[in-house]
Amino acid sequence: MDEAGQQKFRERLAARLTDLAEGEALGRDGKKVVTLDQQAVGRLSRMDALQSQAMAQAASRLRAAEERRVRAALARLDEGEFGYCTDCGEEIAPARLDQDPSVALCISCARG
Repeated sequence: MDEAGQQKFRERLAARLTDLAEGEALGRDGKKVVTLDQQAVGRLSRMDALQSQAMAQAASRLRAAEERRVRAALARLDEGEFGYCTDCGEEIAPARLDQDPSVALCISCARG
């Protein structure tokens, strides 16, 4: 892969990291501890709050996992290994990288 292609992917990955950080900042309120003050909130409202909290925590875990994949892809770019499957070493199809620059496996290895 040429320098221009690597730079394009580096910019896309950096932009994705920024998006993930912004999403995490917005999701912080949803992860706060739900108070169980029965005078302030009814039972169904507390259940809704607990469900919203669980969803916010799950979304945070997904963002963290994606952040790890993006950072790993940036490390592969720095090491000159970007675009090659981490399992078999074959080149990852350019269309696959265009779809998701953080992929680490070629389609054959991803399918198992």
